[in-house]
This record gives sequence, C-alpha cells and structure tokens, in this order.
Amino acid sequence: MDSSMIGKIEKARRYASEAHERIVFDQFHATINGDNDSHTVFYDDGTWTCGCNYFMHHGWCSHTKAMEYFLEGMMPEPQDEPLPSAA
Repeated sequence: MDSSMIGKIEKARRYASEAHERIVFDQFHATINGDNDSHTVFYDDGTWTCGCNYFMHHGWCSHTKAMEYFLEGMMPEPQDEPLPSAA
C-alpha cells in the first residue's frame, strides 16, 4: 500500500471518529424493522416522513423519532418558521 493511500485511510478514520462535527445528512431513506413490521423512513431537506399509519395521522412516529435520536448532532438544525407580520 502506498503512503498516499495510507494517508487517505487515516483521514477517513479521523473523519468517521469526528462524525458529529463533520457529517451532516441532507437526504436519505432507511428501513426500520419494528416490532410488528418494517417501515421506510425518509429524510429530505429537514422533513421526515414514514409510511406507517401513525405518521400519516400525527406527522411523527416512533420510527422517525428513533432516527432523530440515532442521528442526533448530525442533522441540520431545523429552521424557525418566520412569524407572520402584523398587517
């Protein structure tokens, strides 16, 4: 293995060990194997979705919350919605 490859591998390990400071997810999907069924969770530009029935009625679920806990510190902070101006 040449020295440049060794340097790249060392850098990759350092980046991975500093993941909470270096990696921010913008978009992905994951499958969560729940107690009763598997569910696909999607994340796209700050918005979570899940195909489970609870999410459809409440806008969140244990599957999306589990991903939030798992990725804590690696997701962009939600942007505050601007307050409507008084007219």
